[in-house]
Amino acid sequence: MRWLGVMCLRCCRPVAGSGGGKSLCFQLPALARDGLTVVVSPLISLMKDQVDALQASGIAATFLNSTLKANETAERMLGLRNGKYRLLYVAPERAMLPGFLANLKEWKINLIAIDEAHCISEWGHDFRPEYRQLAQLRELFPHVPMMALTATATERVRLDIVKQLCLRNPGCYVASFNRPNLTYRVLAKDSSYKQLLSFVEGHPGDSGIVYCQSRNSAESVAARLNADGIKAEPYHAGLDAKTRTTNQELFIRDEARVICATIAFGMGINKPNVRFIVHYDMPKNIEGYYQETGRAGRDGLPSECLLLFSAGDAVKYSKFIDEISNEHERKIARQQLRRMVELAESAECRRAALLRYFGEVFREANCGACDNCMTPRETYDGTIEAQKFLSCVYRLREKSGFDFGINQIAEVLTGAESEKVRKWDHHAVSTYGIGKEHSQNEWRLIGRELIRLGYVNQLTEKFNVLQVTEVGWRTLKQRQQIHLTKPIAPKRDRRKEKHRVGESRAGGVGAIVCDEELFERLRRLRKRLADERGVPSYIVFSDVSLRQMARYYPTNESEFARISGVGERKLKDFGAVFMDSITDYLRRHSRVTF
Repeated sequence: MRWLGVMCLRCCRPVAGSGGGKSLCFQLPALARDGLTVVVSPLISLMKDQVDALQASGIAATFLNSTLKANETAERMLGLRNGKYRLLYVAPERAMLPGFLANLKEWKINLIAIDEAHCISEWGHDFRPEYRQLAQLRELFPHVPMMALTATATERVRLDIVKQLCLRNPGCYVASFNRPNLTYRVLAKDSSYKQLLSFVEGHPGDSGIVYCQSRNSAESVAARLNADGIKAEPYHAGLDAKTRTTNQELFIRDEARVICATIAFGMGINKPNVRFIVHYDMPKNIEGYYQETGRAGRDGLPSECLLLFSAGDAVKYSKFIDEISNEHERKIARQQLRRMVELAESAECRRAALLRYFGEVFREANCGACDNCMTPRETYDGTIEAQKFLSCVYRLREKSGFDFGINQIAEVLTGAESEKVRKWDHHAVSTYGIGKEHSQNEWRLIGRELIRLGYVNQLTEKFNVLQVTEVGWRTLKQRQQIHLTKPIAPKRDRRKEKHRVGESRAGGVGAIVCDEELFERLRRLRKRLADERGVPSYIVFSDVSLRQMARYYPTNESEFARISGVGERKLKDFGAVFMDSITDYLRRHSRVTF
């Protein structure tokens, strides 16, 4: 069965790109067909958010989860029995309760949508065992179309989703993973809090999320930002549920500019005007990085993503991985971490590298919206360094009969007197101490680049040991020239950089040039109306809508109806008050010509 001849409703539809419109894939069919669409989502905090947005647009939607009181649940259950709603959001745990499954059989279900479907795959970045039970829905409702959606599925994860959900001959639709309105930057950590403060101060008035590795870090960073005059709140699993909910609400309603969080925050968060994402610590995998950066710029306006990178973060994660008891899980975690480090250290276009991870080719030579494209790093003749490193990999295998990892290579090259060097008698090899002009960390950087360039293989299934590739052997024997890239270095004066909507080539919907004074006026009006209704500001209008109003100055219904995001319901509820504000503004100010 096809809807509008485009989307197969019996499909697995991994839609690339957080903010890429996944929800429309089940919301539009829910309105076009009779019956109830059931959306299974792990995001309790998001359910109310999405339902509020749907109800503001005049769509009958509801949710059932543990946040409701008994009388509220009873009222909604009655509405569901009477066919009052078109969409129902439920958590996977509730969806699989025997009593709830019995209720579903009584209601006229026209579609089951599994959101955040990567949670069902052990190859995904957020595996949740409870998601595996959802396969029973295929058995219990064999004739009901089923859809699976995710923003972060590699091909391997997509295949696993199809298998685990028992989807029958599904159509698999993969949209582009490219978020053209996002700018990606990586900075070497150097006085990380000062770097963060400078960056946030470069985005006056903007909302942003700062991701931290630990709970303590999330709280301390939030406290320091507050001390420096930037309203910030922490969010992590160690806080009680009431505090987490309060802090999230403060952020969503623009009462707090910044949320400092662990990865416990934000999966599926629907706040469209997040203008920046900062990774204070390195993410553990690319899927997590992509999803977290994808929480910026959901309205399509230019937004920035900054990663503060330190190889020390990778070392910390490696130690955590070593403590994982399951060997298969350790292998997956090591592979994911290695790919994340490669992305952070790479000198190529970050957009191209990110898209390639998800199986997509970025064909432009320069994206114009990442640090490596905007300010390419210097290269140098690294032939001698490469020869020393490749020779050392070979000599250690020749001496001991098996391969070693990058740390052992670095220790031997620098002439270290470590326990492992003495244990394997590596001070006797010809490459011992021939690289003292570099530190061990510098040799590790050189080694990782040689891996990325294909001169060396790193075998994750064998404890990350190194082997020289055929290309590496040929290069070594023929003494071919090798150019290496200088590592990322701290930029100590980002405070002088200007950050404003539209300065990047990353356009998305486009940097909407507008009357900034009117935009701020309309933003204050939006906040007041949202507070009166007890909803986030973007439920009233998005930043895109306000910027269009501040560009075109609509003062009658015909003009106002042409603004993005203005439907019949919002024209009726908010049109008059916004048009009055614009008219009043024009009495005192001249229109700006663009």
